[in-house]
Order: sequence, then structure tokens, then C-alpha cells
Amino acid sequence: MKKNFIIAALALGLAACLPEDGPVLSSAHADNAPSAAIRHGLPDFASLVEKVGSAVVNISVDQTIQAEEEGNPFAGDPFFDFLRRFGVPTPGFPHPGHPNGGAPRVRQGIGSGFIVSSDGYVLTNAHVVGDNKAEVTVKLSDKREFKAKVIGIDRRTDVAVIKIEAKNLPVVAIGNPESTRVGEWVAAIGSPFGFEHSVTAGIISAKARRLPDENYVPFIQTDVAINPGNSGGPLFDLNGRVIGINSQIYSRSGGFMGISFAIPIDVAMKVRDQLVQHGRVQRGRLGVYIQSMSPELAPSFGLDAPRGALVAQVEPDSSAARAGVKPGDIVLKVDGKDVDESNELPRLVGDRLPGSKIKLEIWRDGKRREVTAVLDELPQEETEQGSASQEKNSYDKLGLGLRSLNPREAAQLGVAGGLVVEAVSGQAARAGLRGGDVILSLNNQPVASAAQFRQMVEKAGKRFALLIQRGNARLFVPVRLD
Repeated sequence: MKKNFIIAALALGLAACLPEDGPVLSSAHADNAPSAAIRHGLPDFASLVEKVGSAVVNISVDQTIQAEEEGNPFAGDPFFDFLRRFGVPTPGFPHPGHPNGGAPRVRQGIGSGFIVSSDGYVLTNAHVVGDNKAEVTVKLSDKREFKAKVIGIDRRTDVAVIKIEAKNLPVVAIGNPESTRVGEWVAAIGSPFGFEHSVTAGIISAKARRLPDENYVPFIQTDVAINPGNSGGPLFDLNGRVIGINSQIYSRSGGFMGISFAIPIDVAMKVRDQLVQHGRVQRGRLGVYIQSMSPELAPSFGLDAPRGALVAQVEPDSSAARAGVKPGDIVLKVDGKDVDESNELPRLVGDRLPGSKIKLEIWRDGKRREVTAVLDELPQEETEQGSASQEKNSYDKLGLGLRSLNPREAAQLGVAGGLVVEAVSGQAARAGLRGGDVILSLNNQPVASAAQFRQMVEKAGKRFALLIQRGNARLFVPVRLD
């Protein structure tokens, strides 16, 4: 008992000796990781807010929209978009048949932003601004208000740049998201539900998080409370440096549920530079459709572990086609940088300007090889993803009912031949094949007839990959017979 008392007293004594502006959080990472003063054993958020709060702004938007936009007069409203991004029901929004649903209306929205240059450039979210015709008002922490000009919007990254006519403004310091670590404290300042300059805090939950249909942003995931109105506001490390722009939440109710996402500030600043200089963002384009390399597919391609981006389709006369890239190639590196996950490839290519030369390290036929591609430009609005000759054959080993493509179908698909899947069961069903799929190749060997396909399966062993056409997309499907 006495021993425990002594230990407790010693611990309290050591804590009492810590200075109020005490040590950095981690001296071992002082050169790379954010550090901050500790006050009474906790992060000093009060000093942080005093230091950076004046550079955070409130943004209000008035925009005239047509009722037919997306079938809803509230289309484009930041709050409506904020909820809809994750499929949250939005009761109370009038439908087109509503008495007020047929006339143009002014939608009003709120958001947040932060000043990145003393002459008035402000960063926020594209979904806050809406479009270049919006009337945007910026309110500073000292209550001054300015009409802002929309410099540019990039919907792929959800970043917008606006400008106010003012000088000697307070600005944020730009941090380095790469140096942050999962578990570090962060803070957000914004205007949730219109409550200006609200402060919330939490930790970094994950880095380089990929979201569905988002190919160009490796999001920072946090548990900082973010709600409608916080969009476009800054995410700070404990040194008061901006490391991200708060953009999205995951929610089943429309309110905060513990998961929020921020756009890394280095991504946003690259977009800012292009929007200020050119009014739009130019991105390189390779011209391939890709899919993930799964543990089931890797052995079929001779890889010891799943990595890289598997090329399912190469567009004719594209940068990739001119460089000699083929379906079934696996892109392992871009200019020496590893492609660990397939969704890293669009960002690595998109970061390059059109006309740039890039070196691709690819895996083909069990060997590494290098090709050089000259990038095209990604279009501004592109998103980046029977007859008598029919031959039928039931193949019990896989559980497939197949027939050959007729000439008309082959011409429509732009292929020389293939097999249409008419029935699926057993191993094929477990592999994910569906009726209507068109099998084009097995282990990169073209398939022309059911008889040939049967022979190829016999020689392939217990694991192989099928290239199939499903709708307008092509993908590889791993098949296991064991």
C-alpha cells in the first residue's frame, strides 16, 4: 500500500514539473511530424484558435437555378448535396410537381473557407460555391463582408478558388499532410449550420482513404465533428498549419456520425495554382480502364502478391495504345513511384500535365518491362470508369452455358470474337460470372469458340483469369477450380 502511494506521489510530482507550454508531442519525429504545446497535459486548442481563427471565413451563396435541374428545385443546394452524397433521405424538399417547383428560384447556401494569400484568395469546396455564376459573399472574423469573384471550380477534387478585393489579410500557414500520422490531434474551424467560427477537434483516423467514384483525392479521414456548413473549412494540425479542407462525412442521418473526410492541402494547392493561372485544371490521361489486383487474380498473372493496376481495356488511339500497353498488363510503377493499389494510378497520371512523358513499369507474361507514354489531356467533363452461326455448348466443369458471338454482336462490341454466357452455376457462379457476360480471353489468350475454350480450361490448371465484357466495361474475373 505504501509502495503504491509512493509511486502515485512520484507520478503526480513529475506531472507538476511539466511546464505549461511544455514539451513537443513527439521529439523523435520533431522534424517531420506536427508538434504542439501541452497545457495541463492536453493539446492547447485555445492558443491554436487564437493564432489561426482570423484567417477562417464564412461563405454564403445565392444562386438562381432552374426547377428542372436534377428534377428538384433544391438541386445544387450545399446542404442538399451534402446529404445526397451518401444517400441520405431529404424529406421536405419540394418535388417538381410542388406548387413552387416550376419556377426558377434563388437557392441560398452556407459554407466555410480560409484565406491563403494576403491579397484575398480563398479556398473552399466546389459544392459550396456551386458554379461560376453564383453570387458569393465572404464574411471575415472581424465582421467585414466582401462580394467574392469565383476564380475557378474543380469538381473532381471538390476544390474552388474565390477572391475578395482586400489587402493585408490574415492568412493560414500551409502544412504537409504527408508528415502527419494516424492518431495525431487535429482541429476544424467552420460554420456548421451557420454557427460561425465553431471549433471541433479529434484525431486523424486514417490517411489516403479512397471513396467510391473519387479517383483523384487520397482523403484524410478524421473523427472531427463536421456538419453542413463546415464544408470548405480548414483542418489544422496542432501547430496551426492547414493540412486539409473538410469536404464530406459518412452519415445515415445527415448529421455527424464519427467519420469525416478532408482533401489533403497539397492536392488543393496544386488545383489552386492551376485555377489561378489558367482558370481550369489540366490533367494527363492515359486511356485505360483498370481494376484492382486481388489475391485471387495475382497467381493467374504470375505475381507473388496482389499489387499494381490491372489493365482491363485500352482505348484505341490513346496514349496507352501508342505506348504499346495491352489488356492484361499490370502497371507497377509510374516514373519510379510504386502503384500499390489500382486507384493510385488515376491520381499519379492526373498529376501530370498533358503532353508530359511518363515511364510505366508494367508486368506482362511474367516479366517486368518499361514503356514510355506521352499523355493526352483528360476532358473536363470526363469522369474516369441469335443467328444461325450461334454455337451453344454446356460446359459442366465450370457451370457455364455458352454460345459464340454472332458477327453483329462482335461488331457492336468492337471485338473479333468471344463467348456469350447464357447460363451460370457452380464454380462460374462463385467466381462472379453473370448471364450476358461476354468472355473474351483466358489468361490473355483470345477465345473464339466453346470447343476451344474447353481445351484452354483443361490446360490452364486450377486457377486462371477470364477477361469479360459486361455492359460497356471490361474486367478480369479470377476463377478457382479447387
